[in-house]
Amino acid sequence: MLERTIAFLGAGNMAEALIKGLLRAGTARPESLIATGRRSERLETLQRTYGVRTTLDNLAAAREADVVVLSVKPQALDKVLVQVAPEVDPHKLVISVAAGVPIAAMERRLGAGARIIRTMPNTPSLVGAGACALSRGEHASEEDLAVATRIFQSVGTTTVVDENLLDAVTGLSGSGPAYIFLIIEALSDAGVKVGLPRYTALKLAAQTVLGSAQLLIETGSHPGQLKDQVTSPGGTAIAGLHTLEAGGLRTTLINAVEAATRRARELGDQFLEKS
Repeated sequence: MLERTIAFLGAGNMAEALIKGLLRAGTARPESLIATGRRSERLETLQRTYGVRTTLDNLAAAREADVVVLSVKPQALDKVLVQVAPEVDPHKLVISVAAGVPIAAMERRLGAGARIIRTMPNTPSLVGAGACALSRGEHASEEDLAVATRIFQSVGTTTVVDENLLDAVTGLSGSGPAYIFLIIEALSDAGVKVGLPRYTALKLAAQTVLGSAQLLIETGSHPGQLKDQVTSPGGTAIAGLHTLEAGGLRTTLINAVEAATRRARELGDQFLEKS
């Protein structure tokens, strides 16, 4: 149990996922969690569903919290940081989920000595299957990192990386669910094209992606090895793989991760220019 008051500044999907995960795992009690937002109806839903405290006042929530989770979009982060800076002293731990925003930029807004952990979770956190990378700021302690890790382990797996790798994490696992959803949709469309009912095609495509990922994780095998296990000489899988290679699937996915990584860096640069 984390004996700390945690304030989520921003009551979007990621905040709800973390609230749900923390309560499900028994890592926090409802009365120790505070959520803020701009819409009272959204806050009422969170309060009714999870029993957490809610407020429209970011400053009041930051004042009461031991841990402040910045769970707003990058575009809104600067305004929120300026708003809560008077109440965020070095005694409080700050955790950011805003893509692309560097720790240095947040330190400029919050002042010298700010204890900041920057993270990059992804949307499967909503069902407890997230992947999150964390990076510790200069003034954050190992204990701070351990607290942040416990919070995000309540909704999936975590890994610690140097901050200069977080934009790459954003391009891969942060944006990756969008790529996988597109792949599932394409596989489902293909199933329909060759005669399967829509629901059946979608169910089979989604389960195939889920099962393949689980097989890789549980066996620890290289994906190339698992691919070869499916691919028999002169069979169906090798015919399909030949078409994928001819269509440049591998190169396209690599390019997508690179493009998303560049965009994350651009967002960070834009934020630094404002700071």
